[in-house]
Amino acid sequence: MRVILMTGKGGVGKTSVAAATGLRCAELGYKTLVLSTDPAHSLADSFDMELGHEALEVKPNLWGAELDALLELEGNWGAVKRYITQVLQARGLEGVQAEELAILPGMDEIFSLVRMKRHYDEGTYDVLVIDSAPTGTALRLLSLPEVGGWYMRRFYKPFQRMSVTLRPLVEPFFKPIVGFSLPDEEVMDAPYEFYEQIEALEKVLTDNTQTSVRLVTNPEKMVIKESLRAHAYLSLYNVSTDMVVANRIIPDHVSDPFFMHWKQNQNQYRQEIHDNFQPLPVKEVPLFQEEMCGLEALERLKETLYDQEDPTQVYHKETTLRVIQEQGQYSLEVYLPGIPKNQVELSKTADELNIRIGNHRRNLVLPQALAAMQPAGAKMEEDYLKIKFSGAAA
Repeated sequence: MRVILMTGKGGVGKTSVAAATGLRCAELGYKTLVLSTDPAHSLADSFDMELGHEALEVKPNLWGAELDALLELEGNWGAVKRYITQVLQARGLEGVQAEELAILPGMDEIFSLVRMKRHYDEGTYDVLVIDSAPTGTALRLLSLPEVGGWYMRRFYKPFQRMSVTLRPLVEPFFKPIVGFSLPDEEVMDAPYEFYEQIEALEKVLTDNTQTSVRLVTNPEKMVIKESLRAHAYLSLYNVSTDMVVANRIIPDHVSDPFFMHWKQNQNQYRQEIHDNFQPLPVKEVPLFQEEMCGLEALERLKETLYDQEDPTQVYHKETTLRVIQEQGQYSLEVYLPGIPKNQVELSKTADELNIRIGNHRRNLVLPQALAAMQPAGAKMEEDYLKIKFSGAAA
């Protein structure tokens, strides 16, 4: 299955681009699902039809769906939710309050991953186009497999074994005192099963022959800055970007004096987009006269974006992570476009290298050849963070 993930700052037009991409894929004969994982859904508005949690046919070969996190939660996390509700009610919270608080913050992001994985496993569709949440939320989503794995390996699995062993011994004394039972095996298994699904999905997300991110941006200063950061953070998580879509460019034939200053600014920022994202291909999309609502409008956007092209092609292959051996020394190279070295923090614990940029962190499990070595210096060169390793024992 080909997975194309559209992301960008809120309001840049990524839903319209996702819908138009789905249209072109369906036109070429691919069975295509456009799935919105943005909590503020607008895919139904873009197609100008009702959509729900389950996939509905938009036209031949094209289906659309808007993720309902509550339905996913009940189907995949019901046992855990009921247990948390029981605990909260035992602590004196009313039924409705306990039900609401049992839905943990960020669960919608996790269920987006699980839904993607389910479609991938089922293999019903040839192409999955993800209308993702705005950039910040999408990046947290992409970091979940690795961050979740770190906690699961160190804390959850040992705690799970201990809980299953102690439950029969402690339960007779525990419930009369606190008012609720210890979690049973079903409750304890659910988070780890979740983690296993997310870990398997990480292999799909980081395979640049199957999965590509397409960044949708506008020729505006703040939007470009956000997109550049997103590109760097995606590379940090080893997720490949293969195209940038510069959307809502005022056409040349617009000559009204009111727009002259806008056009001058856009010309400057258009050049910045091409320069800063090089060698990524950049597709420019004009500001249309009408809203991108309904199939007729999306057909025009589709023609502008792809013409006779196949959107499922990989437009550019990025190597976001590589290990180089030169003259008996190893170096790990991480692609971090546009990130100054002084914004990068590095630390190593056992066989993991921790890379932090702002509030984004990646715990990278090192290859065996590097795990026993210590970092011996780092530098930024040609958009790669190059970390040298010495042979000294860690």
